[in-house]
Formats: sequence, C-alpha cells, structure tokens
Amino acid sequence: MMRRIFPFPLFSVALFAIWLLLNQSVSPGHLFAGALIGILGPIAMTALELPRAKFRRVRAILKLLWLWFEDVVRSNNAVAMIVLHPNLRGATSGFVDIPLELRSRYGLALLAIIITSTPGTLWTDYDTATGVMRMHVLDLIDKAAWVRRIKERYESLLLEIFE
Repeated sequence: MMRRIFPFPLFSVALFAIWLLLNQSVSPGHLFAGALIGILGPIAMTALELPRAKFRRVRAILKLLWLWFEDVVRSNNAVAMIVLHPNLRGATSGFVDIPLELRSRYGLALLAIIITSTPGTLWTDYDTATGVMRMHVLDLIDKAAWVRRIKERYESLLLEIFE
C-alpha cells in the first residue's frame, strides 16, 4: 500500500522540498500543493515503466564528477576568453561525430547532461542504430582530440558505472 502511494520516496521528498524552495513560502497552500506534487509526480512516473538503474563502482562515479567539474571550470574560462576577446584567435565552431560503445539509457543521458552542461559544447544528435553521437563544439581545432577526450574521459567511466 505504501509503495503504491510513494513509489519513489526520495523523489517525493525532493519534489516537495523544491516546490517550497521555489515558492519561498511554507504557507498552508504551498505545503498542500507541494505534498500533492510530491505524491502525484512519482505516481505519474510509474507509467513510464523505467528500468531500474544499476550503479557500480563508486570510485568511478567520484572520478567522473571530478573530471566534469574540472572541464566545466576550464571551459568557462575558455568560453569567456572567446566571448571577451573575439579577435585574439579565430574560433571555429563545428560538429564532431563520436562513435560510442555505451548503450545504457542512463549512461547516454548522463553523457548528454555532462556535454551540454559544459560551456562550449552541446550534444546535438544520437543515432541508436550506429551508436554515433554528434556534438557541437564552440572552439573546434582538432576533431580527433575531441573524440579521444569524450571516449577516454567520460565514456570509459560511464561504461564502468552502467554496463
């Protein structure tokens, strides 16, 4: 019975807390609305019938988070230099096709989040038949270096975590 009302209890609590934080109020109306969202949101998600995610290798997860943090900081600086000093060097943007071995839905979703949240890069397409991901890079100098970077820094760790 309790599992039917709260299929994802942590998600319910997170939705409730986020609702209160976004509204910056703990009035009875917001408490009620947050509780309703916290209950109905996860129930609606059960209709998606998502497979359970299986995480392995905590050390790989921590390493992935650290590498992502390093890349976000470095990319912020690089993009700032391109935006603030456009004449410093000719930035050439372009697309890179990266063949991926990763097939896990959760791994691919996390890779898309990592790439898109890193300034100067954007996940644009993924072909499920071939496993090729297309990525846009703001300052594209060497396509092969980007392929190596994604495969060695991110894909290898995601394969360790999800496959």
